[in-house]
Amino acid sequence: MPASPARLRVALDATPLLGRRTGVGQFCAGALAALAEREDLELSGFALSWRGRGQLGALLPPGVAAVNRALPARVLQWSWARWAFPPAELCVGQADVVHGTNFVVPPARRAATVVTVYDLTPLRFPQWCQPASLAYPQLVRQAVKRGAWVHVTSAFVASEVSELLGAPSERVRVVPPGVPVVADGARLAPWGRLPPWASSYVLALGTVEPRKDLPTLVRAFGMVAGHHPGLALVLAGPDGWGSDELAEAVAACPARDRVLRLGWVPDPERAGLLAGAAVFAYPSRYEGFGLPPLEAMAAGVPVVATRAGALGEVLGDAAWLVEVGDAEALAGALEGLLGDEGRRQDLVRRGRERARQFTWEASAAGLATLYHDARSHWAG
Repeated sequence: MPASPARLRVALDATPLLGRRTGVGQFCAGALAALAEREDLELSGFALSWRGRGQLGALLPPGVAAVNRALPARVLQWSWARWAFPPAELCVGQADVVHGTNFVVPPARRAATVVTVYDLTPLRFPQWCQPASLAYPQLVRQAVKRGAWVHVTSAFVASEVSELLGAPSERVRVVPPGVPVVADGARLAPWGRLPPWASSYVLALGTVEPRKDLPTLVRAFGMVAGHHPGLALVLAGPDGWGSDELAEAVAACPARDRVLRLGWVPDPERAGLLAGAAVFAYPSRYEGFGLPPLEAMAAGVPVVATRAGALGEVLGDAAWLVEVGDAEALAGALEGLLGDEGRRQDLVRRGRERARQFTWEASAAGLATLYHDARSHWAG
């Protein structure tokens, strides 16, 4: 049945739902579920993936239709970086708005377009990127030239997109993601796989890559481990392209036997990891938002993070912030929270209050407004 004129048909790139969930996948899952609750939108999800063809329907939330027109992503991106072909309609069918949720949006002939940019690591720090990511800035530039609106999750990234990619500020919209908030008094089952000698742990969560600067965290842990015999450092996340540097840091750590690397963990175990941590550490060198520390705050865990990129904007005074790459300052923050229960509880309280400010309902409302604005200004 055709959509009513007041109900926008929005097609979202749901490719990040395929495979192991990263931060982008978590954003897609949360946004789709919240957007599906809105009466002003009619949603469909498409995948730019040849390998994942046929898998998408089972991963979409109720109320979101699957578009089964999977095409090879690399070929499409190569073409879209140069020409407005093939058009979005070939991939997504009929839509009023097409939203590319991961730096890439198909050029559309009969729809407004929106593209999400999470950060500009490929431009700021290309040495930290895999080859495929280096193509993103050009793809976003081309989309902007064709009239796409840009969705970002922080004011920090908004300023970078305007400065470095030439996007008109009036077409760049800040809409933060939501965070699953744990109610006061709620109990999550804490992670139960600590070795017998460990009574508590500092947790870091994310893909092992240079931007996350886990080697500095390992060095900081080595400085405080001697004061806390039962303390472990738990590193959870898949190996990326910074694994060798991390392995070297662990080998040089005086408490190397107390550094536990878990690899990728599924969502249920992720929740337990957060619930059981004594401190959550986020030593990133550059960040466009910072969802994991907000998740830790929602779980009632105090956070130590750097002042990298958008982290100060997002975390505010609810985290203990240190300078990027300063292992001694990071060690001091860890020691301060592990040894001062009053300071720890103060950050727990502030963190929970901060996390409550980021809801998926608010995120969906902001995205819906963006879709309506993009469509109303569409010149097609």
